[in-house]
Amino acid sequence: MASGQPPRSSVPTGGRPRDPHIDMAVLEATLAVLDESGYSALSVEDIARRAGTTRPAIYRRWAGRPRLALAALAVRLDVAEVPDSGCTLCDLEEGLGVFIAAFGAIRPGVLGPLLAECAADPELQAEFMVTLFDPPRAAVARMLDRAVGRGDLRPDIDRELILDMLGSLIHYRAMFGHAPTSKAEIENAVEALLRGIANDYPALLEHSRQLEAQQAGHAGHSAAH
Repeated sequence: MASGQPPRSSVPTGGRPRDPHIDMAVLEATLAVLDESGYSALSVEDIARRAGTTRPAIYRRWAGRPRLALAALAVRLDVAEVPDSGCTLCDLEEGLGVFIAAFGAIRPGVLGPLLAECAADPELQAEFMVTLFDPPRAAVARMLDRAVGRGDLRPDIDRELILDMLGSLIHYRAMFGHAPTSKAEIENAVEALLRGIANDYPALLEHSRQLEAQQAGHAGHSAAH
C-alpha cells in the first residue's frame, strides 16, 4: 500500500536537496520501532542509530516525535486506489477491508498515545486528522459518490454522516484496539447501512451475487485448464 515516496508534508521548501534514501531509512526505522514498542518508546536517538543518520538530520526533516511518527504512518496508510468494480456492495466491503487491514497493521499502543501528544497543539491535532483519518474518508467518499451517480444510492443521503458512520468502524477499533474487525463484521455493517440508503438494496445484493458467481465460474474454468 505504501507508495515508497516521503509524504508531502516532509518535502523541504528550500535549501539543498535532501537525500531521499535517508528519508525512507528514517521512516522505515520509525515504523519498526512503532511496531515493536509503540509510540511511547519512540526515541529520535534510537531512530537515528537504526537509520544510520544523526539526530540533527532527523530534526531538519521532522520537527519532533509526533511529526516523525505521522510521516511514517502516512507511508503505511498511503492507499493509491480504491475499488471501482461497478458493484456498490462489493466496493464498500472491499474498500473498508483495505483500510481496516492498514490500520490493523498499527499496534494499539501507537494511535492513542500519539493523539494524546498531538491534542495539546491545534496544529498537530489537525495534522493527525489529515494524515490518518482523511485518506480513508476521502476514498470512501469517492465510492459513495460513484454509487449515487450510478443510481444505487439515494441522492438525498447525508454524505458526511454516512462517512462518519463508516469511518467509526475503521477508527474506533484501531484507536482502542479492543477487538478485531472481521470480514463478516464489515459485511454486516455495509448491509445495515445500505438497507437504509440504497434505492433498491435487493437489486444491489443480487448484482453482487451475480458477480461472485461469474468470478467463481472463471476460477473453475481456469483450474480445469
